[in-house]
Amino acid sequence: MSRGLNKVMIIGHLGRDPEMRYTPSGRPVTTFSVATSRTWFSADGERHEETEWFNVVAWGSLAEICNQHLHRGQQVYIEGRLQTRRWDDAEGNKHFATELVAREMIMLGETREEPSTSYVAAPGEEESFPF
Repeated sequence: MSRGLNKVMIIGHLGRDPEMRYTPSGRPVTTFSVATSRTWFSADGERHEETEWFNVVAWGSLAEICNQHLHRGQQVYIEGRLQTRRWDDAEGNKHFATELVAREMIMLGETREEPSTSYVAAPGEEESFPF
């Protein structure tokens, strides 16, 4: 059987402060958004910029660290995997959400912590949403 690869690395700025909550079993989960931008010039020399937003989910101890140390506007490196969740609402409409499930977080730019402080999820903590 062949093996696949699902690995994502982004550097961007937080669009909002992290929000932490707990699952019914008591596991911490923190969500936040990160904006990445790219710039290019068209053939006529016109400058273009495009921003892509990523919804990030961190679990366990990494969730607690993200909630404690990150804030809106801060530059951050996130490494993890993409996950798409699917659910039906009360009216039977299908919904999809693609998220970056964080495995590692490094604070970049100006922080109150030491420069380039790196945090990694403990084995098994980067799980899917159990609800």
